[in-house]
Amino acid sequence: MLKSEIIEKLQQKHNNLSSYDIELILKIFFKKITSSLKSGNAIEIRGFGTIKKKINKEKQVRNPKNNQLLFKDKTYKLHFKIGKTLHKKLNHISSGDDK
Repeated sequence: MLKSEIIEKLQQKHNNLSSYDIELILKIFFKKITSSLKSGNAIEIRGFGTIKKKINKEKQVRNPKNNQLLFKDKTYKLHFKIGKTLHKKLNHISSGDDK
């Protein structure tokens, strides 16, 4: 789903908000998530999942083409762990509280 599609769906659900307002809210939301991850904090959205920043250590790697040794700097990646509620919805696992 594209950002424009999300804005359109939210606009249909919330007629009192303009598309500009919704887009501004999304920008603030994504900016806050980005700044939190940059500062090393994990993001947890209950029922959806957790996003954490992980480190790829610096290391020696080989170029498979010419077998040359290269040095790869430390980089960061995101790790997403799915929440129980989303997992159940995606896998059609029913429980007594999903009514």
